[in-house]
Amino acid sequence: MAHAQRLNRVNVPDEIRLAFASGEERHALTLLLRERDLYPANSRAWAELERLSGLVMIHMLREVEGTFALERADTLLDALPDGTPPVRREDRPTLAWLESGEAD
Repeated sequence: MAHAQRLNRVNVPDEIRLAFASGEERHALTLLLRERDLYPANSRAWAELERLSGLVMIHMLREVEGTFALERADTLLDALPDGTPPVRREDRPTLAWLESGEAD
């Protein structure tokens, strides 16, 4: 079952992970926001990338912007408009998604 849930997660491109892993947080954030904008604003993929963006902002000490991004993402993940069940807290993106291949 855990494997089936993983298939629903957004694919984080390797370029974003590499940028974050090499300490290029600003570049990783730019790439995350560009990737996020490829998805409809009410989709799970958009919300997951928005949440990752918020976490990167907080990591960069941009706490206010990051917190707002987390609130937008978590609100959507609590009630996805397409009728899919809410995404459990433990299944939501964390910085570990950028530090490893965990999101795949």
